Amino acid sequence: MRLVIQRVTYAQVRVEEQIIGEIGTGFLVLVGIEQTDTKEIADKLLKKMLNLRIFPDENGKTNRSLREVNGSVLLVSQFTLYADCRKGNRPSFVHAGEPGQAEELYEYMLKCCRDSGIPTQQGEFGADMKVELLNDGPFTILLDSRDLC
Repeated sequence: MRLVIQRVTYAQVRVEEQIIGEIGTGFLVLVGIEQTDTKEIADKLLKKMLNLRIFPDENGKTNRSLREVNGSVLLVSQFTLYADCRKGNRPSFVHAGEPGQAEELYEYMLKCCRDSGIPTQQGEFGADMKVELLNDGPFTILLDSRDLC
């Protein structure tokens, strides 16, 4: 599993010109799910993500968590995070999770975020989405389950 976490002051996702998810201060999180991912892996990455201290404190140091700044999460599924570009010029996605399994894990992650008390918005799994954001910093973190689990 891969999470691309972007600290934002604003983010939204549109499907067919309709805004379906929108947040202010918080994290825009692009989620890539691999064939071998499980709920246990998702739990570990979500725990790390929700406790990251990457917002500035009163001294400008990255020392505050999402909770401490009353931030939100916009979770967007993105299978292209598992693009394999080693051969040729057309990416292969053979390592990306099968759609049924990936959607189930994505929905599980949404539920976990919401159950944690963090306001959570979402994209639409499998849809052609337009994502807009104002990256704060810019500050972008990559969490990969192979590094944490």
